Amino acid sequence: MHARSTHLFIAASLDGFIADANDDLSFLSKVEAPGEDYGYTAFMEKVDTVVMGRRTYDKVMSMGIPFPHADRSCYVITRTPRAAIGRTIFHTGDPAALIRELRAKPGGIIFVDGGAQVVNRLLQERMIDGITLSIIPVLLGDGIRLFSEGGLMQDLELLDHRAYPSGLVQLRYRIKPGS
Repeated sequence: MHARSTHLFIAASLDGFIADANDDLSFLSKVEAPGEDYGYTAFMEKVDTVVMGRRTYDKVMSMGIPFPHADRSCYVITRTPRAAIGRTIFHTGDPAALIRELRAKPGGIIFVDGGAQVVNRLLQERMIDGITLSIIPVLLGDGIRLFSEGGLMQDLELLDHRAYPSGLVQLRYRIKPGS
């Protein structure tokens, strides 16, 4: 049996921010193009479990759209205990322990959908196997940095790269085991 893999699929400004200083994501609209989702739908077809931080969950819920992961198992990392909503479970334990538990069960890809605190905690614990990073052609100057300082060095293997007419550049990496 193959262990499940954990992947980060995320967009950031060229200077490494996933939101501006006010948690605003409007810079993402700079690359919106009719019929183009930059591989997100194809990626999500392989995903059956989503892990995200509470601030990311709150941001998604504030957008006035139906929760996009309602049809999958979703774990929201939070400090505040809360009753599950459908298949969305509010997890108050250690995110790395959760990933270990999920990897032990059969299933598809485990998608880490942000935010920065969860991403960096999982990277620190070497719990992310792959990264798809879409670089948005903008410099925000300040905001929520995707990768925090003080993380462990990890070697990456470039699996794919693509430049789009919108100016978005997408990089797909595998994190080399034991690096």
